[in-house]
Amino acid sequence: MTTALTRYELGQLDRIEALKAEVPGVVAHALGLFGMPLAWVAQGLLPGAAVQGALDLSNLMARHLTDVSDVLRDAGVGAVEELRQLDLERLDRLADGVHNWAVGIATTEGGVTGALGLPGMVADIPVVITLALRTIHKIGVCYGYRAATEEDAQFIYGVLSLSGANSMKEKVASLGFLRTLQVVLVKQTWKAMSDKAVANRLSHEGALVLARNLAKQLGINLTRRKALAVIPVIGAVVGGSANGWWLKEVGWAARRAFQERWLIDAGKLAATT
Repeated sequence: MTTALTRYELGQLDRIEALKAEVPGVVAHALGLFGMPLAWVAQGLLPGAAVQGALDLSNLMARHLTDVSDVLRDAGVGAVEELRQLDLERLDRLADGVHNWAVGIATTEGGVTGALGLPGMVADIPVVITLALRTIHKIGVCYGYRAATEEDAQFIYGVLSLSGANSMKEKVASLGFLRTLQVVLVKQTWKAMSDKAVANRLSHEGALVLARNLAKQLGINLTRRKALAVIPVIGAVVGGSANGWWLKEVGWAARRAFQERWLIDAGKLAATT
C-alpha cells in the first residue's frame, strides 16, 4: 500500500519520468561526429580491458573517498540512515551541493589534463571515472543510502550505465536493471523473502551483463566526448567542458535514481519490475 505524494514529490516524480524518456547521447553523438578520427586514435590507446581495470579500481577508491561528515553536519543528523527520515526537498538540497561540487572539480581537472594533449587524456580517464563513481556514492549518502552490500554496488554501476547510455536500447536495459535492484533493496517482510531470492538471482544475472557492457560503454563515451582534447592547444577547453558535462549527466542520473529509491522505501511508490 502506498501513501499520498506531496506536491513537491509529484513534481520530482515527473522529472524522474522525464529523464527515463529522454533520448540519450545527443551531445555525445554530435561531439563524436566532429572528432571521430581523433576518437579512433584515442580508443586504440584505451582498450576495453584497460577501462575495465580502471573501473574496478576506481569504484574501490570512490567508496573510500566518499566522506559523509559534511552531509551529516549540514542535515543535522548523526547517521546516514537517519537522512531517510527527512523530507525529499531537504535531501535534494543536500544533493545540490554534492552535484555542483563534482561538476566544478571535474571541469577544473579536465582542463588541467586536457592542456597536456593525448597523454593527459589517458591519465584523466581513471581520475574522472573515480570522480563520477564518488559522486554517485555521495549523492546516495544524501538520500540515506550507503553502498554496503553487493546489490548496493550493482546499483552504483547501474546508475553509471544509465548516465552513459548511447541509445534507448541501452537506456531501457539500464532502467530495467535498476528496477530489479529496487525490488531487491526495498524493505521486505519475511513473507516476501522467496520473492527476494528470485530478485537476487535476476539482479546477479543482470549484473553480469552490465559488467560486460559498462567498460566498453565508458571507453566509447569518454574518448568520443574528449577526442578533441588530444590537441594540446584546445585540449584544456575541451577536456574541462567534456568532464563537466559528463559529471552533470552522472549527477542527474544518480539523483533521479536515488529519489525514486527513496520514494519506494518511503511507501510513496510501488516497487515493480
